[in-house]
Amino acid sequence: MLILGHAGIVLGAAVLLDRALSKSDPVINRQDDSKEQPQSSSTLVRAESFMSGNRAAHLASLVKQIDIRVLLIGSLLPDIVDKPIGLYLFRSTFSTGRIFCHTLLFLILIAIAGIYLYRSRTKVWLLVLSFGTLIHLLLDQMWLVPRTLLWPVYGFHFPPEDVSEWGRQMLHALRMDPGTYIPEIIGGVILAWFIWTLARDNKVYALVKNGGVL
Repeated sequence: MLILGHAGIVLGAAVLLDRALSKSDPVINRQDDSKEQPQSSSTLVRAESFMSGNRAAHLASLVKQIDIRVLLIGSLLPDIVDKPIGLYLFRSTFSTGRIFCHTLLFLILIAIAGIYLYRSRTKVWLLVLSFGTLIHLLLDQMWLVPRTLLWPVYGFHFPPEDVSEWGRQMLHALRMDPGTYIPEIIGGVILAWFIWTLARDNKVYALVKNGGVL
């Protein structure tokens, strides 16, 4: 999977998770129950909210709580680190674009560090980074390569690949392999929706500058 697939699907997963947590939040539920609006009035409010674009309410909730820039970096982090090292800088050593940051060990380490940072300083950015990394590994189906996922359980060497024409192989997969181009289309649609939603409310600059829209 490539850039659009990873970034878009991770963003979509984060929005869905935010929605699920919002529904299960007892504080939010109590606030909703305490409004005591008549049925006709609440129906009108829901209709007006739908027409005014509040379908993106969960997106607004998400960007108010985390730095979306960190989430997007986390969605690509394993490739950002591993591909330059394994495919270019040390190709003769590794000959693969999936090495250290595609391992369960790396994910566990940043998740533990994220939990510590949250408990000690109430900072969530490292947890957000680990969430993006987790979804990246799932999308890459790393369980199919246990020698890499469980490194170094099976030894310290990563399974080599034929990377002599890596770029050409990726272009061919984008044209011919549904497992490659379908996730890219899905991710691209999610990212386009995200950008359109922000642009509609003139929030693009705020996101680029601050990582949120507050």
